[in-house]
Amino acid sequence: MLYIGVDLGTSSVKLLLMDETGDIKNIVTKEYPLYFPKPSWSEQNPEDWFSGLMEGLKELTASHKKESIAGISFSGQMHGMVILDKEDKVIRPAILWNDGRTQAECDYLNDEIGRDKISSYTGNMALTGFTAPKLLWVKKNEPENFEKIHKIMLPKDYIAYRLSGVHCTDVSDASGMLLLDVKNKCWSKEMLDIIGLKEEQLAKIYESYEVVGTLKEEIARELGFPVSCKVIAGGGDQAVASVGTGTVGHGMCNVSLGTSGVVFIASKEYAEVEGNSLHVFAHADGKYHFMGVMLSAAASNKWWMDEIIGTKEYGREQAGINELGKNNVYFLPYLMGERTPHNNPNARGTFIGMTMDTTRAQMTQAVLEGVAFALRDSFEITKKLGVTIDRIRINGGGAKSPLWCKIIANVLDVKVDKINSEEGPAFGAAILAAVGCEEYDTVEEAASRLIKVTETTEQDSEVVALYNKKYEVFKDLYPSLKTMFDRISVQ
Repeated sequence: MLYIGVDLGTSSVKLLLMDETGDIKNIVTKEYPLYFPKPSWSEQNPEDWFSGLMEGLKELTASHKKESIAGISFSGQMHGMVILDKEDKVIRPAILWNDGRTQAECDYLNDEIGRDKISSYTGNMALTGFTAPKLLWVKKNEPENFEKIHKIMLPKDYIAYRLSGVHCTDVSDASGMLLLDVKNKCWSKEMLDIIGLKEEQLAKIYESYEVVGTLKEEIARELGFPVSCKVIAGGGDQAVASVGTGTVGHGMCNVSLGTSGVVFIASKEYAEVEGNSLHVFAHADGKYHFMGVMLSAAASNKWWMDEIIGTKEYGREQAGINELGKNNVYFLPYLMGERTPHNNPNARGTFIGMTMDTTRAQMTQAVLEGVAFALRDSFEITKKLGVTIDRIRINGGGAKSPLWCKIIANVLDVKVDKINSEEGPAFGAAILAAVGCEEYDTVEEAASRLIKVTETTEQDSEVVALYNKKYEVFKDLYPSLKTMFDRISVQ
C-alpha cells in the first residue's frame, strides 16, 4: 500500500509518497506566496494552500498506482488562524505563526487575566504566535469578522477539511492555540469564556494518528484516488517532524539544528513547567512532549561566516578547531532575541572574553559552543522535571558539521545519533497515515521499524568536565547583561 505525508509549511507544501516499508517513492514541493500587509504582519490565503496541495498530489502520484493509495496525513505550520463563516467560506486571510500584531492581546492575557491562570488552563503562557491572541485581535479590530465566525481552524486542518468535509484538529497542533486544556486534551471552557467563543465554533479533537474520514467523492474523482482513501488527523510540524525522526516514547529527544534550534523531548506524562520556560504540548504519538526553542541556532553560524568573516567555506573554518572545552571566548547567540529560557526579544548577540591573542578560530568555536550552551539551557529545565536523557537524535543543516555534533555531545553529555531519514515532517506525516490505516499498531512501533540510527558521536568524560565549568560561566552571562540589553533596545 501507499501512504502520503503532507507538510504544509510557511513558504511551500511538501508532499511525500512512501510504501509500507518506509521506502520513499516520490517527493514534490509546491510554493505559494506569503503576504506582509503591514510591518510585523504575516498572512496567507488558505486557497493557495489547497491549490498547491491538489496540484502537488497529482504530480506526486502521476506515475504510481493510485488505487494503492490507502491514506493521507499532515504536518502543519502551527498557531495560524483560519476562520470560516456558516457557509464554510474563509472570512479573512489566515494570520500566521510569525505574525507579531498581538502583543497588546498577549499582555492582556498574561498581565490582566494572569499568566498563572492562563497557564493553569492551557499549560502555556500567551505568546504573539498563538491563536487565541489572534482571535482577540480580530474581536477588537475586526468585530464584523469576529461575529461571522462559525468555525476556527488551523492551517493543516483546513486542508484536511477541504479533502474530507470534516472539521477536525489534533491534540498536538491544538496545543499551540492557547485554547486547549493540554493535560486533559479537551477545549478549555475558561479560555473560551475569556475569548468569547462557544465550543461548537471549534473543531472536533483527534489524536494525530486517528482517522477523521475519507476523501470526498469529488476530490477522489479529481485525483483518481480510491474513495476509500483515509484522511488521518496529522499534527503540528514539530510533533510530526519528531515522529519522522523516531522521537517517540518517554525520554526520547531530538535536537533540530536549523535556522532556529529546537529541543524536543517526548514524555509519557504531562508536567507543568515552572515559569513556562518550556512549551508543554500533546505529542503526535498519543502522549506529551516538552519543547525548548532558541531563535538563532545555525543562523548564528551563518551570520558569523557569511556576514562577518565573509566566507562560505564552513568546513575549512572549523578544520583547525581541535581543543574542546578550553576556549575562553564566549558567545551569546541572541541575534534575534531569545525565547527559551529567557523569553526576551531585547536580548542581543554578544562576544565576551577576547584578548589580544584571541584567534579567528576561537571566535568561530565560541559561536558553535554558544549555540550548544543555549541548547543546554533547555536540558537543565528538563532535568528538574525528572526526565533523564542520555542520547539525542540530531537533524537540520547544522548537524552536517561533525565538529558541532562533537561539541553538542560533550556540552550536553549525551550520545548524538544521526538517522537514515532527513525528510522529517513529511515522512512523519506519512508514518501517521500508515498507523491510521493499521499498517502498524502504534506510532512507536512504526518509528522503531522504519527509522534507524546510522552514525553516533559519543562524549568524552574529560571534555564534558571542562564544558561543565564553561557552562557555569555561560549561564551567568545573560542575567549579568540583561539590564544592558534593555538599555540598548530603547536607543
